[in-house]
Amino acid sequence: MKNQSQTLFQKDLVNEAIKQSFVKLNPKIMFKNPVMFLVEIGTVVMFIVSLISLTGNTSQGSFAYNFLVFIILLFTVLFANFAEAIAEARGKAQADSLRKTREETPAKLIIQNNPGFQVETILKRSAEMKLGDIFLCEAGDQIPMDGEIIEGLATIDESAITGESAPVIREAGGDKSSVTGGTKVLSDRIKVKVTTKPGESFLDKMIALVEGASRQKTPNEIALTILLAGFTLTFIIVTVTLKPFADYAQTPITIAAFISLFVCLIPTTIGGLLSAIGIAGMDRALRA
Repeated sequence: MKNQSQTLFQKDLVNEAIKQSFVKLNPKIMFKNPVMFLVEIGTVVMFIVSLISLTGNTSQGSFAYNFLVFIILLFTVLFANFAEAIAEARGKAQADSLRKTREETPAKLIIQNNPGFQVETILKRSAEMKLGDIFLCEAGDQIPMDGEIIEGLATIDESAITGESAPVIREAGGDKSSVTGGTKVLSDRIKVKVTTKPGESFLDKMIALVEGASRQKTPNEIALTILLAGFTLTFIIVTVTLKPFADYAQTPITIAAFISLFVCLIPTTIGGLLSAIGIAGMDRALRA
């Protein structure tokens, strides 16, 4: 279930992330991140200033200087988009792995009216199981669905779900009779009754969490976004007020200098990586 061998920068993930870095330049998408949206506006302004400088108008500095600032700002925006896109790509890859586990794990479905362990079983895919089905798991088997042990005792490796390497004991009766799909039976054998409907298992919820197009931000992300927006507004005021002081001192300041100062003042790094950190946090939870 866990694909710990995946490297951070797989070729297919990187290629998709590079593509999405440019797709995410869409203002409708960038607007969700106020800090990077303002950096993108600054990038557009510097592109226009560079074109003006190319015509021979050097009132805002040379073309080389303005174009260099434009390139740096563009790289900053693309890097923030790439970080978010690579996190999303890894999350989707993890979801595909989870889906494959959910759909292809074999289940030894027990035919009813045959008491005890000496029963006839038929092999089915876990995706075909339904609420109330009873299946048999022996040492080495992967548990196909969430359920409750109704007979037997077994040692189970739950590291794929909890991240805890030490195996646990699950047995019929008591408060330790529930098992989770995707975990592995290490010893003995158990008879388990499916307790979740199709599409409502733990794996299904994890997949939905990763794949959700409208991912809900965590409270920490929301609070930090508000804080960053407040800082950004403050530095907008600070940067704008420099203009009248510069005019009074008869010291011209170019647009490139204003934008460069603004981007350096605002929390660009945190704003650029905020979404990626949130998505990567879910990915780590899935791989824990």
